[in-house]
Amino acid sequence: MQIFDFLPAMAVLLIGPLAVCVEGATGKTQKRSFGKTRDGVPVEIYSLHNSKGMEVQITNYGGIVVSLKVPDRNGKFADVVLGFDSLDDYLKKHPYFGALIGRYGNRIGGAQFKLNGILYPLAKNDGTNHLHGGMIGFDKAVWKAKPVAGREASALELSYLSKDGEEGYPGNLSSKVTYTLSDDNALRIDYEATTDKDTVVNLTNHSYFNLEGQGNGDILNHEITIAADHFTPVNSGLIPTGELRPVAGTPFDFREPHKIGERIAADDEQLRLGKGYDHNFVLKGADGNLRLAAQVTEPRSGRILQVYTTEPGVQFYCGNFLDGSLHGKGGKVYQRRYGFCLETQHFPDSPNKPGFPSTLLHPGSTYRTSTVYRFSTDVH
Repeated sequence: MQIFDFLPAMAVLLIGPLAVCVEGATGKTQKRSFGKTRDGVPVEIYSLHNSKGMEVQITNYGGIVVSLKVPDRNGKFADVVLGFDSLDDYLKKHPYFGALIGRYGNRIGGAQFKLNGILYPLAKNDGTNHLHGGMIGFDKAVWKAKPVAGREASALELSYLSKDGEEGYPGNLSSKVTYTLSDDNALRIDYEATTDKDTVVNLTNHSYFNLEGQGNGDILNHEITIAADHFTPVNSGLIPTGELRPVAGTPFDFREPHKIGERIAADDEQLRLGKGYDHNFVLKGADGNLRLAAQVTEPRSGRILQVYTTEPGVQFYCGNFLDGSLHGKGGKVYQRRYGFCLETQHFPDSPNKPGFPSTLLHPGSTYRTSTVYRFSTDVH
């Protein structure tokens, strides 16, 4: 068993043959075995707790958020993210439940990009396009994990070296992602990366949320607000055309709260192409500043999710391709639109769209972004 070194304010406790417990003044982190990959690599799962009873479970396989338990207006806790009970299910094909995505979140058109005059071909794993880092992206890597607990929060630091040429991308990319669970019921994700060669990078998390509880029906009655005056329309391959289109007068106007299902079946070309919402929204406010990107309220439970980010965009996706073929935690069947994603990001296909915010990372520079998922309840 590995015993970790921590700040003096923390105590390390053995809680069983496969677990370690690390406690700070308010936070607590537990570790246990989560099985092995098909290649026999050991995988762990870490449970972060705060003093309010909130718990998040994260595995170092793909940095996946396996479980996220938050209270409703009556104090009853429920797991609000879709996923599986076992590593074996995550090793099978699934729609990126809870995973860290890299090197490039979302799509790259034509599965290629040009950098410094060199054309870099990528895996065509979404029709003729490249999706979420390729065939073996960051979501399938076993990350090095380091629990970190402080006086006000508990955290898990994950690190991974993506070698030069991995999935077609240039440069040795050293990535670090830190999940922090704070005492105000917020899960913060801080992303960092450095490279030894010019490359592109766009990291995100792909959690599917259902604020009624995972597997407890669709998300069409959830009410959402998105702080965006524009979105990026797509072609038939869901690649942005390059246009920044105003949301005013369209079903994409969420500047005031609307139920997700209110206009999802509208006679709109973009909704037809995405089979619902599966689009990047151009967030208001300066890139690099942590600001409110979206808020989602579930009326029956009273749960509220606020998403803050330093990123220029967020992909709003409504689980349009879930089809009932996957059995999740507790045997729950995930039907169409049983979860929504708010993937904070740079825009899809930015390496091929010079008018979009750049995803280029140079040696000597550090890629840094932050996203916060804060949970609360309404008052009745």
